[in-house]
Amino acid sequence: MRISGLAALLLGIITGCWAAATMGHAEEASRPPNFVILFADDLGYADLHCFGGEQMVTPNLDNMAREGMRLTSFYVSQAVCSASRCSLLTGCYNVRLSILGALGPGAKICLHPDEQTIAEVLKPLGYHTAIFGKWHLGDRGIGLPIHHGFDEYHGLPYSNDMWPYHPTNKSFPPLPLIENDRVINDNVTAEDQKYLTRWATEHAVSFIERHRDEPFFLYVPYSMPHVPIFASPQFAGATGRGLYADVIAEIDWSVGEILNTLRRFDLAENTLVLFTSDNGPWLSYGNHAGSAKPLREGKGTAWEGGQREPTIVWWPGKVPAGTTCDAVAGTIDVLPTIAHLAGAPLPQRPIDGKNIWSLLSGESSESPHEAYFYYWGRELHAVRSGPWKLHFPHSYRSLKGEPGRDGKPGPYQQLRCGLELYNLDQDIGEQQNVADQHPEIVARLSELADGMRRRLGDKLTGIEGTEVREAGRLP
Repeated sequence: MRISGLAALLLGIITGCWAAATMGHAEEASRPPNFVILFADDLGYADLHCFGGEQMVTPNLDNMAREGMRLTSFYVSQAVCSASRCSLLTGCYNVRLSILGALGPGAKICLHPDEQTIAEVLKPLGYHTAIFGKWHLGDRGIGLPIHHGFDEYHGLPYSNDMWPYHPTNKSFPPLPLIENDRVINDNVTAEDQKYLTRWATEHAVSFIERHRDEPFFLYVPYSMPHVPIFASPQFAGATGRGLYADVIAEIDWSVGEILNTLRRFDLAENTLVLFTSDNGPWLSYGNHAGSAKPLREGKGTAWEGGQREPTIVWWPGKVPAGTTCDAVAGTIDVLPTIAHLAGAPLPQRPIDGKNIWSLLSGESSESPHEAYFYYWGRELHAVRSGPWKLHFPHSYRSLKGEPGRDGKPGPYQQLRCGLELYNLDQDIGEQQNVADQHPEIVARLSELADGMRRRLGDKLTGIEGTEVREAGRLP
């Protein structure tokens, strides 16, 4: 049968369109997923409406939770800035890497160049990588993000409470704003700080727009709501519920802008997004701090309010919508999970995290961790296994009297914790010590802790550990 010229032309067009569509679907199916981590600073467990924050205005995060999964037993490695961030990026307890506490301006150490970050795990697979916001793992030279796998960086090298904003330390240098490895503003003023959340958001949206056709890893560690807190003119006073609520509302807006950009370019179904925080609220700041209720204490402690974070995971079609996972997991699990999803090898150096994709996909409700360990500095303060959490004798800081107001902190006092056991399923606020009633559980958790002490040490017991690595050194 002969085909007319017109029919042949139409057949060619149809065949070509089918082939192009088929190729497009094949390319989409073979393209590795994108990853976005949104990391707040000093956010309390109850600072999102979907985690019980009745005074908070967080419609975008609430919707993210409805479309994704809330993780209600998700932990950081230590309740302070630098220690927490190194664990997120490397999959290691921070003690293993000798990054303790918060690195100040001019600190002599940084994240060691031999440690592999999430960005460095993904780069060999062709990922474009960026960080927009607070870094806090080295403020110059090899300490900066572009020496740790990130193609782009715009943000602060450490916390935003440097001179002249810190209420007790006037020896800090001015606060710099860095782009890649260059200081573009050597004195970030209070007026500038109003735009920190907006700047991070605008850079994040631009990054997605520019790399929408290639796999990417985007890390947005917000400077807020770490004190001093600021909201842009658009959000200052917008909630009618105080400046802290305004700051949270602006972070919520930022999350909405980033998710909407993913939707706009049809990237949502190929992008895993994680929202969490570096530690709990800085309670001494009162109305300029958040709430960890119903958890006990906040930032700077191994109580649940210091290390359990409000966490949401979103990936339409992959993470089951409207679900909650209460299995123990943490930021140390992010790198191995991303490596699994991207098909990347794990770092050659030992890490502590586990692949938790079975939890995020809803295939399992069992934590891969036999135990989770709570350090402060080099002191092992507590261990959790299942619902049971055992505290070892240690001192910790707690509010003394009324908290501060309007940017001025209230006083702390040092309290003492004994050998105390809590069932977190029944007593999430850690109020009823049941150690005397369960000596066999105390013995089992103590044995797990002894194993960790042999590996990573414990200053409280004078054990050095055998697997601790050095931090990087800066001039």
